[in-house]
Amino acid sequence: MDDLVRAELLSLFDHAWQRFTTRLDGLTDDELVWTPTRDARISLAWRLEHIGQVLTESRNWTWLGAAPPRAVRRSFGTASDARAALDAAYAGWRALLSSVDDLGAAVGPAAGAYAHSTRLSFVLHVADELVHHCAEAAMLRDLYAG
Repeated sequence: MDDLVRAELLSLFDHAWQRFTTRLDGLTDDELVWTPTRDARISLAWRLEHIGQVLTESRNWTWLGAAPPRAVRRSFGTASDARAALDAAYAGWRALLSSVDDLGAAVGPAAGAYAHSTRLSFVLHVADELVHHCAEAAMLRDLYAG
């Protein structure tokens, strides 16, 4: 059953990622740093860095029963850097998800109050984070174009 669930999860993540990266086609350096307000957290750069963080947090590995890789650089200065960093972050997340042995296992003590939650519930949380932050990034692209 784990193999089927993992395959479905990978398909879901791949679909969301493909939709997102297609939406980033043509991203420019000016667009990356543009913000519709004075709050830098409402910039595309901040959103993209946050998406990279969601995919590379050390807890992803710890909570899914694997040793975290060395820290990954999360900030970038150009649209090209952003695309490369995001692709690397997604590749790492996908490899991790592909390697999870028991999706029904509890995430364990490292998760604190969520220790009894399953690895599957954590993966679904990451899916929710990824999809909604990618939607926010797409909306910012629409605002910039307008």
